[in-house]
Amino acid sequence: MDLFVQQLVGGLATGGIYASLALALVMIHRATELINFAQGEMAMFSTYIAWTLISAGMPYWAAFFITVTVSFAGGVVIERVVIRPVEKASILTIIVVFIGLLLIFNSLAGWIWTYTIKPFESPFPDRPFHLFADISVRMHDAGAILVTLAVLTLVYLFFRFTPLGLAMRGAALNPESSRLVGIRVGWMLALGWGLAAAIGAVAGMMVAPITFLDPNMMAFVLLYAFAGALLGGINSPGGAVVGGFMVGVLENLAGTYVPFIGNELKLTLALLLIIAVVIFRPSGLFGKPVVVRV
Repeated sequence: MDLFVQQLVGGLATGGIYASLALALVMIHRATELINFAQGEMAMFSTYIAWTLISAGMPYWAAFFITVTVSFAGGVVIERVVIRPVEKASILTIIVVFIGLLLIFNSLAGWIWTYTIKPFESPFPDRPFHLFADISVRMHDAGAILVTLAVLTLVYLFFRFTPLGLAMRGAALNPESSRLVGIRVGWMLALGWGLAAAIGAVAGMMVAPITFLDPNMMAFVLLYAFAGALLGGINSPGGAVVGGFMVGVLENLAGTYVPFIGNELKLTLALLLIIAVVIFRPSGLFGKPVVVRV
């Protein structure tokens, strides 16, 4: 029982990271109908910025909020400078741009900070957190869950109750009608990119203490996040969040209790999940099927 609870909480902690990145993927997808393959590398680059600030002596949470702010601005700049000029190009062209961004961020991080694995400190105490009786979990796992839930709650409140958030939702769902009521759709999409980059930065800073910091740290995390986004619904932000948590829990429990999976085949589980969703329920658990009139 103790092992099950520990694996469940650990799965929720990593699932929260997947949920954050899945939400960022869905935000870009709803605006462009494409998957940003560079989302993980953008998060990794942001995490290196945080590591640089912390190594220079800045307190963790100060570096955390500065990194989120810089990431937001960087996302806006990328949309304005890189994405906007090709927004009307073919799908293949835009995919090539995304892959180019992935390679640029990966190579740039390796050039600036080298490919040596670096430790990334956790902001939470290095002691177990006792849930009840003899059951305890790592403080970083519990803290990562709380940080993720706080970020997701703020994002929900922003899109649900603020005029800017409502304008961004309208621009993503119906850009033509939004323009007719005076919404600057281009800038709303740019702000969406900035918000997605900021959310990705939080995911990167939460996963780095678990996996260590190197330019390839987010490659597998992005795959799990993509599986979570598909499972919950690629056009459903709330579904992507639930899907991310589900993938994290399934990954941990399967790796512990299914003998032939273990730690070596966890990635295969994510790939099988992606294939199963695409074949049997392309809209995901909470997404709405897309109907096209011909």
